[in-house]
Amino acid sequence: MSVGAFFNQVMAAIGGNTAGPGDAVVNVYINHEKMFAFVEMRSVEEASNAMALDGIIFEGAPVKVRRPTDYNPALAATLGPSQPNPNLNLAAAGLTPGSAGVLDGPDRIFVGGIPQFFTEEKLRELLEMFGPLRGFSLVKDRETGNSKGYAFCVYQDPAVTDIACAALNGIKMGDKTFTVRRANQSVAQARPEQENVLLQGQQQVPLQKLAYQMVPLPTKVVCLTQAVSPDELENDEEYVDIVEDMRSEGEKYGKLVNVIIPRPGPGGEPSPGVGKVFLEYADTEGSSKARQGMHGRKFGGKEVVAIYYPEGKFAQGEYDD
Repeated sequence: MSVGAFFNQVMAAIGGNTAGPGDAVVNVYINHEKMFAFVEMRSVEEASNAMALDGIIFEGAPVKVRRPTDYNPALAATLGPSQPNPNLNLAAAGLTPGSAGVLDGPDRIFVGGIPQFFTEEKLRELLEMFGPLRGFSLVKDRETGNSKGYAFCVYQDPAVTDIACAALNGIKMGDKTFTVRRANQSVAQARPEQENVLLQGQQQVPLQKLAYQMVPLPTKVVCLTQAVSPDELENDEEYVDIVEDMRSEGEKYGKLVNVIIPRPGPGGEPSPGVGKVFLEYADTEGSSKARQGMHGRKFGGKEVVAIYYPEGKFAQGEYDD
């Protein structure tokens, strides 16, 4: 997607188009050599609204949105608003309102490649192994509330910024790989001419090993919660239909070996694992696709949580965590 088309799309999404129907962008000049662009808007107000897009992800990298160097605030104030409308729907573009203050500056870190099963708490825990954070924001989808797979953070001590980036960048997280770098640094740029920083990062290998321990390794069994409710499982005919529906859905991702959906006791009393669905696959390729494909989906108005389940416990018929 071109720069102009991208800004037109996100401006419309956040409600930043105030000059009427049509595109906000009227002209784009790109300097490929120096890696920057000028984006001209059709109105002063829309140009000010576009300033709220600072940090938005374009083609996998965060974009720094700034005024031109010859921008005259006093003159601009006579032409129209110089600040973005506070009521813009920034979440529609994956941005957090008000995050630019705490999460701004040269020490702002971009963390990409975050798998869905890696919770916000676990991510903070991993990042804080290098020191306390001054700011943190996991970007989430406005409709589902699910992680969009990237976050931003700033450490209280700027001295650990490059150390954390060097230690965490490239770590495998399930089927994803972490991308961790300064947010104002392009993929092509390399700060690692600072050999001492790299050395310090390499000395964090024990922390990397701990990071691996925080991520569950794929197993052949996927456990779904919030996919069924106990009362749906009491009727025999309805139970058979649910099992077949889950089997049909699970087979879309790989060779399905078994489907187990624990039921309440004969008198409706609770039993281990009721409310969960277990899908056993022939290999981890199938289970990985199933976990990724079914996590966050809605069944009966509820958002499903899909996690890997220990194969040994499943084989023993132990269905409670």
